[in-house]
Amino acid sequence: MAPNTRASRSRVFRAKNKVSSLILTPLINIPLIRRDDNLADIIVASLQDSRITLEDDDILVLAQKIVSKAEGRAINLVTVTPSARAIELAKQTEKDPRVVELMLQESNEVLRTRPGAIIVEHRLGFVCANAGIDHSNVAGAGDSVEEWVLLLPTDPDRSARKMRDEIQVKTGKRIGILIIDSHGRAWRNGTVGIAIGIAGLPGMVDLRGHPDLFGYTLRVTQIGAADELAAAASLMMGQAAEGTPVIHVRGFPYELREAALNELIRPKEQDLFR
Repeated sequence: MAPNTRASRSRVFRAKNKVSSLILTPLINIPLIRRDDNLADIIVASLQDSRITLEDDDILVLAQKIVSKAEGRAINLVTVTPSARAIELAKQTEKDPRVVELMLQESNEVLRTRPGAIIVEHRLGFVCANAGIDHSNVAGAGDSVEEWVLLLPTDPDRSARKMRDEIQVKTGKRIGILIIDSHGRAWRNGTVGIAIGIAGLPGMVDLRGHPDLFGYTLRVTQIGAADELAAAASLMMGQAAEGTPVIHVRGFPYELREAALNELIRPKEQDLFR
């Protein structure tokens, strides 16, 4: 029997999670998405066009925009009547009061404001700028681009589960789905891709209690694995006019399991930035 040492347990853990490569491939021929489009059908067709055959434990990463568009989350600002509070905040932040009204509707709490930005606790629980509402690459048929904005999906975890289930039925493969968006961070400049909807892969990987390379027991290490993958996929998607909103991932170094976004949201009592 092998000795039950910290070093031997470390070797077992590393071998289990060791990956020769992590491969991210943008899917081709994804059309401009409209309301009520069947994303599962579109993605399966794109996989075929991209000459990718799904395997068990593959992951598909979707840009939030195509999910929101398919779910009808585009809002024409002509239909929005701003409240008194929205009008006041709009003056302070130099924003369109109609957009500010939507931010208030999408948020639990306004945390910070300055000209050009409103920081909120989104109704989904995370902190973000402008409630995740987007003007770019949003248009309605026959209307000015500037009159339309796009809200985040109502329940991104549910959207991810539905997408995962539909694609698994169509392909017979066990996969994960990640829906991502671009967010800033309180302590760094620049936006990065983060997970906002998860199905079939871990949000967090808890390494506490596992040995490190030298056999010492880790005490605090928890990896935001879904956010790490989201950032990698965001590099492939780009932030402007690249038109590659779905990324196929092979070689994710952790076992797939059921999870939800709340794994990644820090409780308020532990949030030192509020």
